Amino acid sequence: MLSIRIVRPRRVLLASAAFTSFAVIDLPSASAQQVRDPLPPIEVSPVQSREQARPAGREGQSPRRPTARRSATAAGAPKPVTTVSAAQTQAQTPLNSNTVAESASRLGLTVRETPATVEVISAQTMREQGYRTVSEVAAGAVGVTSGDNPAEPAAFSMRGFTNSQINTLYNGIKIGPQNMTSRITDTANLEAVEFLKGPASLISGEGAAGGAINFVTKQPHTGPIRNEADFSWDSLNSFRAHYGSGGSTNVQGLDYRFDVSRSSLNGFADDTNTKTLDVSGQLNYRISDSLKVWGAIEYREDRSKAYWGAPLVPVAYSGSHATSGIVSGNYVSNYNGTNLGAVTIDDRTFNTNYNVLDNRNVAQEVWLRGGFELKLAPDLTLKSQAYGYGAERSWFNNEVEAFNSGSNLVDRERFYVAHSQRLVGNITDLIWDANIAGFDNRLVTTLSSSYLDFVRPGAANFPGDSVSLVDPNRGYYGLLTTQQQTARIDNEALSFEDRLKLTRSFALVGGLRVEHIGLDRNSTDKNGLEKAGFPFTKDWAPVTGRIGYTWEAIPGLTFFSQYATGADISANNIFLLGPTQNLDLTTARTYETGVKHLFWGNRAEWSFAAYDILRKNVYAAAGGQTLNIAGRQESKGVELAAAVRPIEPLRLWGNIAYVDARYADYNFAGGSFSGNTPPNVPRIVANAGASYRFFTPWPVEVGISGRHVGDRYNTDANVVTMKAYTVADVYAFVDIPKTVFNAVDQARLTFRVRNITDKRYAIWGDPFYPDQILLGAPRTYELSAAFKW
Repeated sequence: MLSIRIVRPRRVLLASAAFTSFAVIDLPSASAQQVRDPLPPIEVSPVQSREQARPAGREGQSPRRPTARRSATAAGAPKPVTTVSAAQTQAQTPLNSNTVAESASRLGLTVRETPATVEVISAQTMREQGYRTVSEVAAGAVGVTSGDNPAEPAAFSMRGFTNSQINTLYNGIKIGPQNMTSRITDTANLEAVEFLKGPASLISGEGAAGGAINFVTKQPHTGPIRNEADFSWDSLNSFRAHYGSGGSTNVQGLDYRFDVSRSSLNGFADDTNTKTLDVSGQLNYRISDSLKVWGAIEYREDRSKAYWGAPLVPVAYSGSHATSGIVSGNYVSNYNGTNLGAVTIDDRTFNTNYNVLDNRNVAQEVWLRGGFELKLAPDLTLKSQAYGYGAERSWFNNEVEAFNSGSNLVDRERFYVAHSQRLVGNITDLIWDANIAGFDNRLVTTLSSSYLDFVRPGAANFPGDSVSLVDPNRGYYGLLTTQQQTARIDNEALSFEDRLKLTRSFALVGGLRVEHIGLDRNSTDKNGLEKAGFPFTKDWAPVTGRIGYTWEAIPGLTFFSQYATGADISANNIFLLGPTQNLDLTTARTYETGVKHLFWGNRAEWSFAAYDILRKNVYAAAGGQTLNIAGRQESKGVELAAAVRPIEPLRLWGNIAYVDARYADYNFAGGSFSGNTPPNVPRIVANAGASYRFFTPWPVEVGISGRHVGDRYNTDANVVTMKAYTVADVYAFVDIPKTVFNAVDQARLTFRVRNITDKRYAIWGDPFYPDQILLGAPRTYELSAAFKW
């Protein structure tokens, strides 16, 4: 049994939805399956198209082809009440299962046709539910939680796994370890967020033990140019603004999309805010019936004055200011070793910022992507994209806030780190549609490669001080001394994914991925001298895959099961890996089965899944930058989601997830955490919502959504509980008739109240900083306006 103490190298910082409600769409019924003009005789689209899946294999030609499914706008569906721009690229269903999620499969399958749990949150749902950041998107997804920890700007928990055990993808591309590269991301430029649950290494490579979350930017459509503009302001004096435009140009075959968004989100704690800027654009050019090329560019930046949480304080010290219902437990400070006894959050610290006055948290990112799709033969298509990515990030903060029961002061400690990252790569797919012994078959062969260069200057000294709990003198960072670490990762992978239709309703879906990962690391001290054991290199060659089936027992009712595997680098943090550590791969496997059902004239849909995940050779954070080998991590659970429109004006939706996640064989010098629950993993997560539309001359819709998150722990020790909480948001919007603004096709004004009961709760706990807890935002009010023309 091994315990490893790493002196302040800092976990390199981690980069959230209601279950998709009924889409309110207005599509010509004759073309519900193909909203965006295809490129005859094949569909050609850049990676992460939102288009409706075409039939796999030769279904369009074979006598085995099933009867065409009714579209979401078929007879019996509710009458559309609003118009969606031509960029909306699929006929949505109540749970959005009619969408192709290419982060879940390269076979062009819809969510219903994929033998796994996949959830897609559309841009329309993000607007309706008021999701401003990807963390808020995840908060409404089935069984997903997140915390926007400034150390991990988009930290997620899903199916019992958190942080770096979940891959974060951008348009299907992994840019590096999630706990180092993810950032706070505004939703304005996104077309969708995809959630693939469970080990997902077949598609996204190493690091996906708990699943993958894919952010998809808005893309061009073929048709008339459509413009949109959005503005919002809230009671914390936050604002957001977005403009987007897309459609066909005067050049035959050339389509475009352009978006620019700006936000300034103020926090509830003193002197905290996040400013973002995102500019993205893409061109699609259909050169001929068989060839299409495309190119995309994106620039993003975010700048924050960060909130690092409220310190755990002894109940005995807080007295009448002690709160209940936020945290509970007895705690000995991990940082200063003093015994705090029973702990609480002092109500005088709700809005207190303990960060230094000159703190900053900054990132700038640039994406370049381009590729082509070529029809080589009637049954053979070649797709390829090349990409380049660059990022500069820095954190300059006071990050430790530990109450000292000896002095009754808050002990603080500074930390600095910066990233200079460069990534280049290519993904090439060869798609072969065939008929094997009379059975429709589609085979996708994918060759991918990437090279990542990461330079990480960081603090070599950690200035500290102590301040009062109430009205602290925040001061400044002080003297900074730096050292440097570097990491280079090359990755090559060959994968195969296949779908064989044995009958019109039963299909086998499987795949295999063979991958090579090479890591080169170096570390120098403040004088530029190499540290002991450096440089060093390490290679891994994981083989992962998936095998499953889908069976559409009756039209709309699909059963599925799968067995899938995943792998990731031990500790999944390339800068916490030392030359003397156990560098074996961490492996994961899942068994999953479930059902997806679309019925009642496409007005109702539900899904259910049960799973069993096992992860071996697990490293876990034990506080103070300590890593323990946790042996195994086991996770079993069920998920249920449903949405229905019983009458035309009324929409109802809800979801609930239960997970039993625990460690096994987690023994170390001085104790054992076997049987304990991993941090930030609640047993129960539930969401529900309803909306009602009044068909008046100025149509009005009112809605409510609620969320319940169960008890969680902030560390593997499970001694401090972040208590369960329930929060609710309400909204009302009015659609202004076109007669009021002749130049605008659609205009909507929305009033929203977030956390209407003003609940105070713990939203996240950082196991590396266990002396403090991140609190959720109090009640806020928001006004927004949206226009389309």
